[in-house]
Amino acid sequence: MLSFNSINLGYLFLFSLTSPERMGSLPLNSSSEHLVPPYSPPLGIDESTLLSLFKSQQNHLNFFFENLSLPQTVSFARILLSASGTIFFSGVGKSGFVAHKISQTLVSLGIRSAFLSPVDALHGDIGILTPSDVVVLFSKSGTTDELLRLVPCVRAKGSYLVSVTSVEGNALASACDMNVHLPVERELCPFDLAPVTSTAIQMVFGDTVAIALMGARNLTKEEYAANHPAGRIGKSLIFKVKDVMKKQDELPVCREEDLIMDQLVELTSKGCGCLLVIDEYHHLIGTFTDGDLRRTLKASGEGIFKLTVGEMCNRKPRTIGPDAMAVEAMKKMEAPPSPVQFLPVTDHQNILIGIVTLHGLVSAGL
Repeated sequence: MLSFNSINLGYLFLFSLTSPERMGSLPLNSSSEHLVPPYSPPLGIDESTLLSLFKSQQNHLNFFFENLSLPQTVSFARILLSASGTIFFSGVGKSGFVAHKISQTLVSLGIRSAFLSPVDALHGDIGILTPSDVVVLFSKSGTTDELLRLVPCVRAKGSYLVSVTSVEGNALASACDMNVHLPVERELCPFDLAPVTSTAIQMVFGDTVAIALMGARNLTKEEYAANHPAGRIGKSLIFKVKDVMKKQDELPVCREEDLIMDQLVELTSKGCGCLLVIDEYHHLIGTFTDGDLRRTLKASGEGIFKLTVGEMCNRKPRTIGPDAMAVEAMKKMEAPPSPVQFLPVTDHQNILIGIVTLHGLVSAGL
């Protein structure tokens, strides 16, 4: 007849076999190694062709950098910096997409900006404009009909008009209060028609000016993060350990005099993979992990039934404070000599107040 100890020892043995350290991955289907694409790769594109195109585009961009008027660009940036109202961007087609993107970049930096559709503006949306606003019109040719029709309407609202074009002496530049010329050698397109170089230049120009505004406004990391609370950027700069840690009843705690066998439920039920060993005043004494359990079982056999948690726990675990950044906790978990899956959270008196786990950090988007 099996004894109680034998049954529990068998349970521990099965526990050790099903642990993440012992579980292997499923075998791959060998037939997948012989799969072939259901199509033949198109002919006419090879590495040398792509390399030649990239070098050509690089040369076209260098032409822009070498010929851009810095005085014009500085004047443009200062106008945007001094704007007391909203900075509106507008454009048609590909230039419209660029204008919208640059506007969103400014918004992410905490600068009031919006995209103004030239078509919708003529059907009511122009009502949003005020004399304190700046309207920036993107057009490679400077002859875009929709933008030319928009100009007198913007003037009637008293807003300041800036055109950003790439053709000298164009109609849009003449109609606006200021023009910035973006020099374009030619489009990468073999017919010099598809706007793939000019739009790249517009994007580089707009985003570079946006970063100049960011520096001039002395935007801090914390202010930038506040504008990106749901993204990884914001979370890494905003979330602290106390925002993502488990606490109170969620903590797998025990005393050092407790028998290991009596704490199996606590060890496995809280989803932390460990026990946090504390004294009567809630000071952290050490940690005991499921890995420690397996090693103890292997070394002690049935002797594990007489061992206390305090005898086998790690009395020098890595810990972290509640006000540390959550991203710092992740770095600390991954630090040498070996990564860990959790960090006890303690205050300045070494009182246990929580636990932060790698799973919890990943679930929080970090």
